[in-house]
Amino acid sequence: MAQQPRIAMVAGETSGDLLASLLLSGMRDLWPDLQAFGIGGPQMSGQGFDAWWPSERLAVHGYSFEVLGRLAELIRMRRQLRGRLLGGPPDVFIGVDAPDFNLGLEADLRTAGIKTVHFVCPSIWAWRADRVEKIRSAADHVLCIFPFEPALLALHGIAATYVGHPLAGVIPREPDRRAARAVLGLQDHDAVLAILPGSRSAEVQYITPRFFEAAALIHKALPAIKMIVPAVPALLNRIEQAARTCGLGDVLQVVSGQSHTALAACDVTLIASGTATLEAALFKRPMVIGYRMHPLSWRLMRRKQLQPWVGLPNILCKDFVVPELLQDDATPQSLAAAVLQWFDALEQDPDRMTALHQRFTALHQSLQRNTPQLAADAIQKVLAPTA
Repeated sequence: MAQQPRIAMVAGETSGDLLASLLLSGMRDLWPDLQAFGIGGPQMSGQGFDAWWPSERLAVHGYSFEVLGRLAELIRMRRQLRGRLLGGPPDVFIGVDAPDFNLGLEADLRTAGIKTVHFVCPSIWAWRADRVEKIRSAADHVLCIFPFEPALLALHGIAATYVGHPLAGVIPREPDRRAARAVLGLQDHDAVLAILPGSRSAEVQYITPRFFEAAALIHKALPAIKMIVPAVPALLNRIEQAARTCGLGDVLQVVSGQSHTALAACDVTLIASGTATLEAALFKRPMVIGYRMHPLSWRLMRRKQLQPWVGLPNILCKDFVVPELLQDDATPQSLAAAVLQWFDALEQDPDRMTALHQRFTALHQSLQRNTPQLAADAIQKVLAPTA
């Protein structure tokens, strides 16, 4: 291995871009002049990453049905990337999340003698336990963001390191609500709802209309409420159009990015299931988790589900700490009612709010490690035998 390694990476979607950028920052502490290239987003580019394709090209929704429409494009992209990497092998390939895309690519590269690392263990403890065989054949090492995962992988002969969850190091233990509200032009006394309908195109299609119809009902019950909708830049126009369609063009404050600012500023969040729910928990915010997808995808996913919870805060706390309203249960009326119950609790049930804050604080503590350094050290050990 060269003293300054060549590192290929693939990160899908907004969350993967953030995770990979934090990983890059740790690796640059070890190797200031490393070369990093592959598929990534703007935060990775800010760390000097050479994005051959943008990470948003990997943003797909659902278990399998919606992927079919883009399958040829994804296969072509992976084939082109594989050929390019085999033609000029990196010292290590790091697949960041996106297991449907990355695990097959990692297996091919590993067979060709390229070291492979997978960052973020697929949720084999929640659903699709059959993926463990793919992980074993694909990855020389897995970087885990939850503390129980390395022992689980060890049962299957897979080397792994717990590195903590990067977001637990980025999000402060006690977020500055007042400063966040100032950024968004909100007052300290405002009742604020953050609405996060997802960062994928199909989530705009399936989830945003329900969330915005719920928002209209919430606004009717609480006319003075302020509602913030952080949107990924690529979907900003579609989300603004959805707000106008629901008659909320003058009510919802749609902002480009700034999801962490919105979560820090809000009292409650209505949020799509995914990584963002863990972010909301780390911000210690009460939430209502909602999700909808194509009915066929839903049926396939439900058959693979291993736990009663879907939202990450509930999975990690092993309890329905916050409500989940999924698929047919995610009606505008039920979503609005669940959100309004949290606003009632803020005024009338301080014990419930204190208990939630304590659960989320304990979760934060369990996930907070020096993730960039631990991950970089683990990658260095993977590379050491070739030095």
